[in-house]
Amino acid sequence: MSALSLAVRDANTMLRRNLLHARRYPSLTLNLLLTPVMLLLLFVYIFGDVMSAGITGGGADRSDYIAYVVPGVLLMTIGSTVIGAAVSVATDMSEGIIARFRTMAIHRGSVLIGHVVGSVLQSVASVVLVGIVAVAIGFRSTNASPLEWLAAFGLLVLFALAVTWIAVGMGMASPNAEAAGNSAMPLILLPLISSAFTPIDAMPGWFQPIAEYQPFTPAIETLRGLLLGTGIGHNGWLAVAWCLVLAALGYRWSTASFKHDPK
Repeated sequence: MSALSLAVRDANTMLRRNLLHARRYPSLTLNLLLTPVMLLLLFVYIFGDVMSAGITGGGADRSDYIAYVVPGVLLMTIGSTVIGAAVSVATDMSEGIIARFRTMAIHRGSVLIGHVVGSVLQSVASVVLVGIVAVAIGFRSTNASPLEWLAAFGLLVLFALAVTWIAVGMGMASPNAEAAGNSAMPLILLPLISSAFTPIDAMPGWFQPIAEYQPFTPAIETLRGLLLGTGIGHNGWLAVAWCLVLAALGYRWSTASFKHDPK
């Protein structure tokens, strides 16, 4: 077998290993998935009328706010799900299985690739589940074309890949699973201080740059425009640029830690 065939075979084996772990221990994924679902229901049914009146400047209409908030919740779902990758990587590192893998005749990069691909697949599945909940409570995307739907799906996958590499780097740098979960919490907190739940213009002036110049806001605005069939402006390029930068940084961080970590 060629070197490429061996690398693909080993990466596929590691992917199956991680998916098997996720299936045997679903509590972590379910707990992380519960956060965006609960926030979606909370903001729609408790704050929906008030928030929609504030955003539109007219009467209270919960359906308008559902359309506004769902794109942000979908990206928050990705940020929440990939925390499981950080915890899984930290667990492997602290329990010594990585040291054993290094003594075996397997492709070194396959261990990280298995974690990353497995996490991206779980993120996509989580987004689908949250999307089903959103449709069930009234979200509709009637103005989006098939091409915009395809672009929205591509953005979700690219964003999941980018933040997964960051989460893997956090897991590699953490001494244990608990520390990895804590260090990855910004992936849940950043959407809360973005345009996910309220427009940036409605925020205090001193806080607007914090909400605007972060990776979640352009991604949310791009996804919102694609799903609702409205313009995305410069946010599309910013979202893709953020994803590429985060993926590159996370990849370099993860591979460097994997090569030099003495565990």
